[in-house]
Amino acid sequence: MIFVTGGTGLVGAHLLLELVKAGNSVIALKRKSSNLSRTLKIFSFYQQDYQELFNKIKWIDGDILDYYSLENILAGVEKVYHCAAIVSFYTADRKKMIANNVDGTANLVNASIHNGVKKFCHVSSIAALGRTLNGIPVTEETSWIPSKKNSGYSESKFFSEAEVWRGIQEGLDSVIVNPSIILGPGEWDTGSPKLFKSIYDGMKFYTKGITGYVDIEDVVKAMVLLMSDKNFESCKNQRFLLNSENRSYHDIFYSIADELRKKRPQYYVSDFMLGFVWRLAAFGSFITRKPSVITRDAVTNSNRKFYFDGNKINQKIEDFRYKNISDSVKDICAILLSEKQ
Repeated sequence: MIFVTGGTGLVGAHLLLELVKAGNSVIALKRKSSNLSRTLKIFSFYQQDYQELFNKIKWIDGDILDYYSLENILAGVEKVYHCAAIVSFYTADRKKMIANNVDGTANLVNASIHNGVKKFCHVSSIAALGRTLNGIPVTEETSWIPSKKNSGYSESKFFSEAEVWRGIQEGLDSVIVNPSIILGPGEWDTGSPKLFKSIYDGMKFYTKGITGYVDIEDVVKAMVLLMSDKNFESCKNQRFLLNSENRSYHDIFYSIADELRKKRPQYYVSDFMLGFVWRLAAFGSFITRKPSVITRDAVTNSNRKFYFDGNKINQKIEDFRYKNISDSVKDICAILLSEKQ
């Protein structure tokens, strides 16, 4: 039996599709208020028999902050995929996000140890890794350094991952994946899919920073391969940075616009302008008492250049190859355009 958290999110939904297609018995955790139509919609992007596949999932109401419910749910489970996490760059969400992500991971690790779970896969992020200077690529060995400049999301992912390392020391065999920016189709108003929707709607601005990108199908494929009987023993108790290519925001924005047959973003936004805009937005938020659309955490690295090395998994797993990011953009844009017709 396989247990999955975060099944209504981008990674979790794509993972569930892959697992049920392969004939696995899957339990997925959800809150009572969860909108399962998000997951069903993602299934429909890929399969004609999406409803039939979706019905194979056993959904269970619960919360990763409720340890004792997790302890009961995990009885008899052999594999756990932990995909659930709050993602936010709003200052007001910082404490809640860190508490939820870290405490929830600790509970899941403890319940897995209690029930003798054999394999545990944790979805972390490049946000849990450090940064390098002078174009030196970030690897799995690059240490995260505490700093006031770190976003709340970065802190939450670092300390969540620390709970998994603690679990490893206590006997929980695990693998950790640290994806770069994940590109994939989903809810077009949240996460990375929102970028595609924003450009479709006529976004006019771009920045010149560089970062890493990976396709959602590669993230899921990597997770499944790492947890397979063939590879787990040689890969367990390690982290794997997942990154296909390092590309500039400018380049990615133009590629998306071209595939969507929309006008390319025209105006470069400098660091000075970004600083002015987020401060102005913060002032507006203070006046209106509504969350700011643009935050410091969201724009801090928009013009900085970071490079990531995702080759470790290629060296460990011979049949793993990354999808070309240009192909990812093309495929995702095709799905968005089909939705708009």
